Amino acid sequence: MTTYGGRRDQAERDAITVEIGYALCSAAFAAAVLFGAVAGPAFAFDLSAGARSTLVGAGATAAGVVFVARVVSVLVRFGRRKAAGDEAAQPSQPGRTNPDS
Repeated sequence: MTTYGGRRDQAERDAITVEIGYALCSAAFAAAVLFGAVAGPAFAFDLSAGARSTLVGAGATAAGVVFVARVVSVLVRFGRRKAAGDEAAQPSQPGRTNPDS
């Protein structure tokens, strides 16, 4: 990545776009699964209105927290990986010879 405040090339912009998309999709999936696990019994069983609203509220709150936490964790991890430099993110290539040899 270029210096702070510098312009990014197309590959860097594409990488950021893909990472944001991944963060949002994986966070939405995790939040939906958690909401279904917490609020699902409210719809599967014949519960009182108070119990149903409590489960749905708790599920929505937990899903929101998980969504935000997942997005932040993915984007922070991406930022740290990019800050380390592209060379550090590349795997080693054993068996390659030096072109000067």
